[in-house]
Amino acid sequence: MELPHTAGCLVCGRQNPHGLRLSLHVDEGSGVVSAEFTPRPEHIGFEGIVHGGVLATVLDEAMVWAATWARKRFCVAGEMTVRFRRSAAVGEPLRVEAKVESNRSRLIQSAGTVIDSNGAVVAEATGKYVPVPDERHRKVVATLVDEPSTAQAAARLKEGIR
Repeated sequence: MELPHTAGCLVCGRQNPHGLRLSLHVDEGSGVVSAEFTPRPEHIGFEGIVHGGVLATVLDEAMVWAATWARKRFCVAGEMTVRFRRSAAVGEPLRVEAKVESNRSRLIQSAGTVIDSNGAVVAEATGKYVPVPDERHRKVVATLVDEPSTAQAAARLKEGIR
């Protein structure tokens, strides 16, 4: 199921001219969030190598969505650790996947991985995410872009409004 997005999000926002514009999906059965992307030349650190901050950003997005989906409540990052295993080349298709490892009342722990087209791990991360208060959740839900492809997931997130 495709997850909704806000207009200006750096990772998933379609109206952000500097953004990655990724489409994230969740497997309803497992709760795994995934996205595929191909880094562009403007994502380099060293010549031809994707900047680690771009990889960390994509990992954070997938992990926060895994936490958000598990609780049906938007979350924010409290802590994130990334381990880079190998470099990723500009133009090389990558896949990010994230899942919840622990879901406690005030803290959700997620883990994510970036994998290249050969199945090799490029980077992996863990993160601790905190569900936002009711009012903040309502405000974020109100900013979700209304699209047919994401309507089902957006409706499920609206159910989390108290």
